[in-house]
Amino acid sequence: MTLSGTILIIDDEVQIRRLLQITLAANGFKIAEASIGREGLALAASLQPVLIILDLGLPDMDGLQIIRKLREWYRKPVIILSVRNTEEDIIEALDNGANDYLTKPFRTGELLARIRVAIRQGQDLSDNPVLSFGSLNIDMSSHVVKKENEIIKLTSTEFSLLALLAKNEGRVLTHQYILKEIWGMGYIEQTQYLRVFIAQLRKKIECDPAKPTLIVTESGIGYRFAWHE
Repeated sequence: MTLSGTILIIDDEVQIRRLLQITLAANGFKIAEASIGREGLALAASLQPVLIILDLGLPDMDGLQIIRKLREWYRKPVIILSVRNTEEDIIEALDNGANDYLTKPFRTGELLARIRVAIRQGQDLSDNPVLSFGSLNIDMSSHVVKKENEIIKLTSTEFSLLALLAKNEGRVLTHQYILKEIWGMGYIEQTQYLRVFIAQLRKKIECDPAKPTLIVTESGIGYRFAWHE
C-alpha cells in the first residue's frame, strides 16, 4: 500500500525540520512546517494532515498542551519526537493521546517505519472487520481468532485484550490505558494482573512465547502490537 498525503512537522529546530522535510518528501509525502505551537494548531486545522510529528519543547506552548488541544477534534496519528526520554515523559505523552514516541537523536529508517504503521493503524477499520497479521486472523465482529486456519480458544477478556492491541497496531499502549480500557478505572494500578493476561495470550498466539514478536513489551511503559510483513 502506497502512503501519501501531508505530514505536519511542529518543531522549533530548523535542522530537524530540514532533515524531516528531505526524508519525508523523498518518500512521497507533502510537508507542512511550524516552529511554534499556535502556528502548528492553526495548520493542523486548515490542512487536516494525515499525521503530525510534534516536539514537546516548543517556545510558546508545552507539547502536552498541544496534544490535548489536538485531541479535542483531531483523530489522526500524532508521533512525538523529543529529547525528553524519561518513562514519565513518554507515558504522559501516550496517555494524553500521542500514538508513538521517538527520542532525539533518531534513525530516519525507524521513523519512516513508525509513520507507515501509524497511518495504516489510523485508517478506518469499519469496512474490514477481520484483521490479518500473517497466519493470525482476528474477526472483530464474530470474536473468532484463527492461527493457520485453526480456531484459538480465548476467553472474552483475552479476546478484548487482543482486539485492543491489534486495533492499535504499532502504537505503544501504556499499562494504565490498557487496564482502564479492559477492566475499568478500579484496576489502573494492577500491572501484575495485566502481565498475567499478556503471558496467557502470548502462549496462545505467539510462535515462541518466550521470545514474543507480536505482543512486544515496552519496558516500564506498556505493550505494542508489532507486525512485520
